[in-house]
Amino acid sequence: MNYLQYFPLLGAILFCIGLAAVVTHRNTFRILLGIELMLNASNINLVAFAQADPNMEGQFFSLFIMLIAAAETVVALAIILNAFHFFRSNQLESYKTLGEK
Repeated sequence: MNYLQYFPLLGAILFCIGLAAVVTHRNTFRILLGIELMLNASNINLVAFAQADPNMEGQFFSLFIMLIAAAETVVALAIILNAFHFFRSNQLESYKTLGEK
């Protein structure tokens, strides 16, 4: 069996673990980690499929996704820390009063 066949399976397993973390947890940090895991699973698939293609578009797109994920993490952590400072909790249920006047 070709070694390239294992990478989509690994990416799918990691994506499902990240999706389960996003859906089941109510802690904002765990949800952020689940989103990062889903982005890294897509990066594994991009790099694995780029091995079969002689150009470097898959690796460049994967690098772009990593840069976007890093920027998303910085902005999300800043929002989470400000919300924690305001609500004194990192649970999503405590943010219900955010939209109320």
